Amino acid sequence: MSLRVAVAAPFIQHGTNSLEEGEFVVSLSLDRDWFSPDQAKRLIDVATREGLLEREGPEGDDLVPTFDHTEVTVPEDFVPDDDILTERSAFEQVLDALVAEGMEKHEAVGAINGLQDELGLTIEAAAVVYARREGIDVSELAPIAKAALGEDDSDAEA
Repeated sequence: MSLRVAVAAPFIQHGTNSLEEGEFVVSLSLDRDWFSPDQAKRLIDVATREGLLEREGPEGDDLVPTFDHTEVTVPEDFVPDDDILTERSAFEQVLDALVAEGMEKHEAVGAINGLQDELGLTIEAAAVVYARREGIDVSELAPIAKAALGEDDSDAEA
């Protein structure tokens, strides 16, 4: 959840749906003092790989969120953890999406583990199936889960 909040904050601050990379970095590093400029650039890389940001424009310098950032609330005392600068597994990403929708983390983990045991799926596939059952769109993670299924059982489907 904190990655989504950190990504949304510069767009909310500027009241726009698109920012140049430099504006995004300045917002996170100088305006909010959350990250160094290098860390803010790392955040862009992580958020792009995780499907929260897209690069647009002729030079690819414009950043556009892939989610509705206007629905994100940035708490006044919010400071992102440094761990959001590291890559997260598909399971962790789905878990974050479930928590962002108001589900308790321990309940989600328990339900996903139960589904994994019940259906004989990988943890990633079980997380995607569970999120879908809960009405949470994690379609960008489905290919990762499907690929994990292929490693264990090529006849199973998510």
